[in-house]
Amino acid sequence: MGDKMTPIPFNKLMDWIFEEHEKGTVFGLRRPYIANPKRYYEIFGKKLETPMGPAAGPNTQLAQNIVASYYGGARFFELKTVQKIDGEDLVVEKPCIAANDECYNSEWSTELYVSQAFDEYVKAWFALKVIATEFGLGAPDGFQFNMSVGYDLEGIKLPKIDRFIEGMKDASDTKIFKECKEWLAKNMGKFKKFSVHDLDAIGPQITDSATLSTLHGCPPQEIERIANYLLTEKKVNTFVKCNPTLLGYDYARKTMDEMGYDYVAFDDHHFKEDLQYEEAIPMLHRLQELGEERGLEFGVKITNTFPVDITRQELPGDEMYMSGKSLFALSMSVARNLSRDFDGSLRISFSGGADAFNINEIVDAGIWPVTMATTLLKPGGYERFDQIAKNLEKLQVKSFRGVDVEKTAAIVESAKQDCHYVKPIKPLPSRKSRKQVPLVDCFMAPCEEQCPIHQDITSYLKLVQEGKMEEALEVIIDKNPLPFITGTICAHTCMNKCTRNFYETSVNIRKVKLEAAKGGYDELIKKLKKPEITSDKTAVIVGGGPAGLAAGYFLARGGIQATIIEKKEKMGGVPRNSISGFRMNDEDIDKDVSLVKAMGVNFVNNTTVTDIDELKKEYDYVILSVGASEKNTLVLDGKETYDGIEFLEDFNQTSGHVNLGKNVAVIGGGNTAMDVARASKRNEGVEKVSLVYRRTKRYMPADEEELLMVIEDGIDFAELLSPVKMEDGQLICKKMKLGDYDDSGRRSVYETQETVKIPADTVISAVGEKVPAKFYKENHIELNERGRVLVNPETMETSVPGVYVAGDCVFGPATIVEGIRDGKMAAEAILGKKFDHEFATMTPSEIVYGRKGNLNEESPEITDGTRCLSCNSICESCVEVCPNRANISIEVPGMKKHQIIHVDYMCNECGNCKTFCPYDSAPYLDKFTLFATQEDMENSKNHGFLVVNKETGECKVRIAGQISDYKVGTDSPSVPEGLRGMIDTVVKSYAYMFV
Repeated sequence: MGDKMTPIPFNKLMDWIFEEHEKGTVFGLRRPYIANPKRYYEIFGKKLETPMGPAAGPNTQLAQNIVASYYGGARFFELKTVQKIDGEDLVVEKPCIAANDECYNSEWSTELYVSQAFDEYVKAWFALKVIATEFGLGAPDGFQFNMSVGYDLEGIKLPKIDRFIEGMKDASDTKIFKECKEWLAKNMGKFKKFSVHDLDAIGPQITDSATLSTLHGCPPQEIERIANYLLTEKKVNTFVKCNPTLLGYDYARKTMDEMGYDYVAFDDHHFKEDLQYEEAIPMLHRLQELGEERGLEFGVKITNTFPVDITRQELPGDEMYMSGKSLFALSMSVARNLSRDFDGSLRISFSGGADAFNINEIVDAGIWPVTMATTLLKPGGYERFDQIAKNLEKLQVKSFRGVDVEKTAAIVESAKQDCHYVKPIKPLPSRKSRKQVPLVDCFMAPCEEQCPIHQDITSYLKLVQEGKMEEALEVIIDKNPLPFITGTICAHTCMNKCTRNFYETSVNIRKVKLEAAKGGYDELIKKLKKPEITSDKTAVIVGGGPAGLAAGYFLARGGIQATIIEKKEKMGGVPRNSISGFRMNDEDIDKDVSLVKAMGVNFVNNTTVTDIDELKKEYDYVILSVGASEKNTLVLDGKETYDGIEFLEDFNQTSGHVNLGKNVAVIGGGNTAMDVARASKRNEGVEKVSLVYRRTKRYMPADEEELLMVIEDGIDFAELLSPVKMEDGQLICKKMKLGDYDDSGRRSVYETQETVKIPADTVISAVGEKVPAKFYKENHIELNERGRVLVNPETMETSVPGVYVAGDCVFGPATIVEGIRDGKMAAEAILGKKFDHEFATMTPSEIVYGRKGNLNEESPEITDGTRCLSCNSICESCVEVCPNRANISIEVPGMKKHQIIHVDYMCNECGNCKTFCPYDSAPYLDKFTLFATQEDMENSKNHGFLVVNKETGECKVRIAGQISDYKVGTDSPSVPEGLRGMIDTVVKSYAYMFV
């Protein structure tokens, strides 16, 4: 494998389009956008059915990329930039795209030779003309191409660039134009609607507009000379790309910091070296006047790239270019400033974070055409154009009458507060699993994979969506006996993995679980029957928290009589005694407890266990789930702080009447610290609560949701402070500073000599609890060097036979659902069987595909059930995000799920599919690969195959480095059945993939 793409010949391109269309897709897209012939914009004196399309980037590099864009709804195509350095001379380190949130890239112009790029654009021009008519997608003159050239006048005047520009203006004498037209003329029999008349109407004027792209540091005189040249010598309508550096360093840095992008590193050298705003205004006035004199349109393209430093190994090298949501407010700020200083008369083409959420307000402000790249590089891919085009149908079509200055300014201010552009407080966790992607059946639901108990999330989401609450709750309690507790305060790591995060926000899985619990409980509890006791053995669980309740529940379901002993008055553990005061009510906890009790579990309360040997005389098995119940008291200069868990219990018992004083300081940054701070704020007499942590809130271990609730409660964040001592109603802290980034992306921190005083009548520490080591030692249970119980990780059994543990004592303070996992594991070990029933509820493919590509937040009309992408049924993220369409979904007879084939010759190793594959894998390296030539196969280590003879079906297949011969339709011990099926299917049904 190499990173050089092989363009598809025109005849093969057309065969591919039409043969795949027979299967219902075109380059993987399933929803063609049908334009209204009566609705069109006008620019450069020509029609434009939708005022948007792909930006000059990875999505306009190859003909198939442009075809996919058009099929999805794009009608304005800013072609990838051509420049003097091309082909083999252009070195782009790979991977070159990192689009997991805001986007970064390190490639800027076509990786093809200029002559190849020209051919791609002409092929695409013909292909779009044909399918517009043949597939009824719109008028054949309803789209426009826009060439992009750079980066200096000397380079633009080179013969190869000049030929490119002149050829785009009139391609009639070019070899590729003649070749395309001749092939169509000879193959008119393939078409039902496209006629000879339509062919004759295809003109050679590919485009008479250009967008000038200049490198950072290009002198203003050079920019003006190039624009003059394009307007006067080349006689093309011209846009000049403007950089965000026009805003000045201080504005850009302040805006980025305020919007949460303080970690994005850049200095002021580009701002000093680039075109200055005071130079830009008169220059643009002159060029605007020149365009009017020449009868050509002139405007600006906002924006060009925004260079930032590589500090966290996002991409190879030292500098990369930022785009996407983090660029939106900056780009719109440039538009605001220019529209203000030109009274709206300057035409603005826009790119910089546009998507379905903002397209209407951009266009409504008079800013168009709009091009985009980042949104297309995320799951949904080109299919996102369909929603964008349909959104635009809500606007009244207007010719360009100027940019609305007030609307543009309003967009800027709105963007600075909008959750779609403001960075979350916490860095987004990796959404990859630890598993390697399999060669077949690679579809999985990342949410279910991440869940410690592997809840059947997609199944119960579907049932709730259908209104089947009782059935949904049945699915939930199969693995989770505490749906009310987990539906309220679960850490919901499943939601961190939700593919929807790459669209807008996660499906609210936890909330849907609670809906199912509340909607299905009354009916389900009536039907639950105590399982038959099938064993003469008995078991006792010490501790009635989540882990203990889960252990009892699964033991009883498995036929063993189980008893839970709890030292408190009621079952429920930390959720009952520490959290329930203001985050959930006792009634909901009682319902979870009743689900456990319905299984026949015995409850013994107000009883403290100290001697395990005594228990073993009465019970055959013992499970200890006593949690991290020992206080981890923080001592400052000889004075003890108030323990956080102890305070929460006191808060609940006194209904918020703990004597704390007016000012409270809470030390810690985890979820418990957040609960302590919020409870303190609600406590009688407290006026101010300060949350003290040695790093910034971005690096606190607490969940994003917890931090947001603390902010909403008006609690002060006392960041970068390390507590030293308490005196005279104050907490004395050393001020800290953030240092460099480590390999994990977290910043180091170091102490300064400066001190800060925080008002504190009471100081509460929430820095974690400790495992009660003394209890285990006294009962002869071995601990590791960290004071945690040594167990068999497969069974949770301790060093004492027949004694098991579950919960915090094994891995340290854990989440509720991790406690449920441990209790279930211990129960399964005792029972000798697994509770691993899978509710494989497959969502019909037409429903899944109908949701893909659409950005939708939850609303009364759009529920979380309809937002779920059913990844257990269909994933295909690698297919959707590939700009070049090099990952292809195929239907293999006999296999339930679609399979993925990677097409080697179409891939340039940009790395985008690696970003979005839910496995710890890169599909372009790890999926089964189709090779075009023997040389390609030899240059790769991928598992894959080469078709040696298409007629006879003879192939070379490489698996795990071993190459063997295979003939389609035969058995082969060296090629697994699933892979044989994929090869056979490609050869028989997808032969158009062969070049």
